[in-house]
Amino acid sequence: MKIKSFLARPFASYIYKGIRKGMATAVADQENIFRQMLKVGRNTDFGKEAGLEKVTDYEGFKQAVPIRDYEQFKPWIERIKEGKHNVLWKGKPIYFAKTSGTTSGTKYIPITKDSIPNHINTARNALLCYMAETGNTKFADGKLIFLSGSPELERVGGIPTGRLSGIVNHHVPKYLRTNQMPSYETNCIEDWENKLAKIVEETIHQNMTLISGIPPWMQMYFDELIKRSGKKVGDLFPNFSVMVQGGVNFEPYKAKLFESIGRKIDTIELFPASEGFFAFQDSQETEGLLLNTNSGIFFEFVPAGEIFNEHPTRLSLKDVKVGENYALIINNNAGLWGYNIGDTVKFVSTNPYRLVVTGRTKHFISAFGEHVIGEEVEYSMLKAAEEENIRVTEFTVAPFVSTDKGKSYHEWFVEFEKQPADMEAFSSKLDHYLREKNVYYDDLIAGNILKPLKITPVRKNGFIDYMKSIGKLGGQNKVPRLSNDRKIADELIRFSESSILV
Repeated sequence: MKIKSFLARPFASYIYKGIRKGMATAVADQENIFRQMLKVGRNTDFGKEAGLEKVTDYEGFKQAVPIRDYEQFKPWIERIKEGKHNVLWKGKPIYFAKTSGTTSGTKYIPITKDSIPNHINTARNALLCYMAETGNTKFADGKLIFLSGSPELERVGGIPTGRLSGIVNHHVPKYLRTNQMPSYETNCIEDWENKLAKIVEETIHQNMTLISGIPPWMQMYFDELIKRSGKKVGDLFPNFSVMVQGGVNFEPYKAKLFESIGRKIDTIELFPASEGFFAFQDSQETEGLLLNTNSGIFFEFVPAGEIFNEHPTRLSLKDVKVGENYALIINNNAGLWGYNIGDTVKFVSTNPYRLVVTGRTKHFISAFGEHVIGEEVEYSMLKAAEEENIRVTEFTVAPFVSTDKGKSYHEWFVEFEKQPADMEAFSSKLDHYLREKNVYYDDLIAGNILKPLKITPVRKNGFIDYMKSIGKLGGQNKVPRLSNDRKIADELIRFSESSILV
């Protein structure tokens, strides 16, 4: 056993015990974070304008601090960019995490000295929990891919600014630097296709033991490795034993990724964002991700159907229920207050608090009152694909609103790895499972208001070509599962197969 894997064992055991102990104190830890945040927040510009000095409990906080998205937060961010101190949190942020917004253009998310440990330590804790539970520490001695955006940072208002993954790259512990792939120079390449080619070149002959990234990126990487070597990824990297992923639901990609590897390996799912690292998979044996309840974030939960109401119900952790779909609201020690991050979650357990990510608050279809969400289309696709023994590379769904005598329907753009022998039968099965999952959609079909869904096959690599055409290929970019309009759908038609099958 080499030194890194040997030393990892006692450290993993120590951290794992602490995390398990924290499972029992989650509500108390949240209440403590809430009090600490109020104490600091009262002395900020935001706190003074909100009247936080008068707030003594959560009920008072909800009255003082409404739910906001980035666009509504922007005036305070602009003050920070102008060089002002004590705006949202004490002092100034040490970084801005730059991310793309759908309506706000580029978003600048503050990261402070107090909040950076949340981003750095959570991924570490996920790996240490895995080590403690499984006993697998050998991967620590091999080469590890932590794909990131460019670690080169610009300055905005005097504050170092870049992609979160690029910022975190600067905080990789020294003892892992010699294991880390790809090289710093390769990570700085902006063009995704050039970057991917260079990553393959640097890693194809290495002893890769852990690979992390969002599933669509990992599939592109695996495809290129197979093309270059003629081998399955698991044969090319015989010691590859852990895959770390997040950013999108893993299930729709899992079968093809494992097929590319040639064997099943352990996976660790993460739930990070520029605004915070919210949850992580702490066990290979249980469903869901453990909520990060003692890491500088006070969580709130709004029933998903109320998120766009003027006065939605807001719940703290102690009042959530298993099986309910909630919009996730955060307050953190970087100065985000009542912040709607745009994700929806569902608890699968409250002892401990484990959840699954079910979709995006703005990614749904309700053109006809059905409010279909990401979890429902992914469930339907998985069930139908499994029964028909087909593989899907990527898909997205949009409404088709008829303007003539024909009825409207949902249009599914699907890139198949292996097409169904009978597209009509597959379509019917897909529609059946969506009706089973969503009662409102079922009513619309049963009432002859909507036609059953239609499938538009997308040609091989069509989704990649689409992302390339809009300048969003690679990195953390992904195609939304659902849209309530035709913007993406109308573009994707250019990348569909010449004949549309129904």
